[in-house]
Amino acid sequence: MSAGPNGCVFCHEDGGDIIWSSALARVVRVNDEDHPGFCRVIAQRHVREMTDLDEAGRTELMRIVFAVEQVQRKLLAPEKINLASFGNMVPHVHWHVIPRFRLDPHYPNPVWCSRTAGTARPLPEHYWQRFGDELIAQLG
Repeated sequence: MSAGPNGCVFCHEDGGDIIWSSALARVVRVNDEDHPGFCRVIAQRHVREMTDLDEAGRTELMRIVFAVEQVQRKLLAPEKINLASFGNMVPHVHWHVIPRFRLDPHYPNPVWCSRTAGTARPLPEHYWQRFGDELIAQLG
């Protein structure tokens, strides 16, 4: 990813393949072969912190994050879902929504830690179509 004029990659690039979007946020597919199903929920406008959004915006953003988690659980039945919002590397509000499986290369450690012995299995492309359909059913 390259930074835009204000130095923020998420203001300049989508941050992944867009699955769903609204005026507030976009849901993108993160092409991470080690973590199939990994998505990001990214605020459309540049805000550094959740509290930079008004209360309605914060509530709606979390509704989107929870909808992504719910669809992942329904379609993938992962062992666990990891939700993370750091912004240390990209100071633009975004949430990582990561399905975790016992066979993933980092399980049970965080995805940013050293690999363990696991190997991920890629998701078929039709999964992403169904994921988008389910997300639209929940979010409109």
